[in-house]
Amino acid sequence: METKEFKFNGWVVNGFVMLFLNLILTIGSIVAMIYGIVLLAEETNEVLGGWLLGCGSLLLLTSIILWCGLIQLEPNEAKVCTWFGKYSGTFSETGFFWINPFYGTKKVSLRARNLDAEPIKVNDKTGNPVMIGLVLVWKLKDTYKALFEVDSQTMASNPNAVGSDTKGLMNALENFVRVQSDAALRQVAGQYAYDDEDTKEGEPTLRSSAEEVNDQLELKLDERLALAGIEVVEARINYLAYAPEIAAVMLRRQQASAIISAREKIVEGAVSMVKMALDKLSSEDIVELDDDKKAAMVSNLLVVLCGDESAQPVVNTGTLNH
Repeated sequence: METKEFKFNGWVVNGFVMLFLNLILTIGSIVAMIYGIVLLAEETNEVLGGWLLGCGSLLLLTSIILWCGLIQLEPNEAKVCTWFGKYSGTFSETGFFWINPFYGTKKVSLRARNLDAEPIKVNDKTGNPVMIGLVLVWKLKDTYKALFEVDSQTMASNPNAVGSDTKGLMNALENFVRVQSDAALRQVAGQYAYDDEDTKEGEPTLRSSAEEVNDQLELKLDERLALAGIEVVEARINYLAYAPEIAAVMLRRQQASAIISAREKIVEGAVSMVKMALDKLSSEDIVELDDDKKAAMVSNLLVVLCGDESAQPVVNTGTLNH
């Protein structure tokens, strides 16, 4: 993914050092203001009192501005810095720091986030309506694209919170991911049939080729989400079923296919057993059978082996010659 993000290279000071210096500045300015007010009240040295009051007020205002430059970042968090509208880099070092308070900053989360999309109805390659859902793991990779190449204001549930509230911004990006995931899922699902009933032998399907489908889904999501600087960690289909209006019919078709496949196996096995029985009787000279007797024996064995119910034996007390 081509990135437009770069590291913030402005002046950065240890936060604890700046905290200590600013405390001294704040306390000193308050003391100077109080002393100046006392001198003015006593009229002993109005000039010095005026200077102390003025300088103390200016220093207090300066200290208040300096307090705004303190920032704290946890692991996998970042601050996007702008200088009066111009992008100045992304600061992502973990800890307590001070930067120029005139930089505009927006905090973003670089942690992995999970999206469990509700199943949607789509048409597969053969036109059958199916219900399909996905689970997606994503994280922010390019903070520049996330903030300046997609309109997060219009995507947010509370547009006024975007820019100052990390949660509002990330929720706006999550809405973008949800919409694009829906579109990518529809596109991928339309390239495959649900199962191999309506396809050529060896052709991939949604049911039988999960790995290939997931790879295609991840590729399409990467293409769509790269615009917002989002990296897809993992994407896979977690729900797949026929739509309710055809589910019952398709279930009966699957049951019929299963019965036919089972019958084919049964007949194949029965023929093999009959052949083995005839060969065994002939090779060991147990009994000699003419063609009519063989046909009758084959018929009886197939009935016994292929029937759904247990056969009722008939005992022949005569001889094979009668």
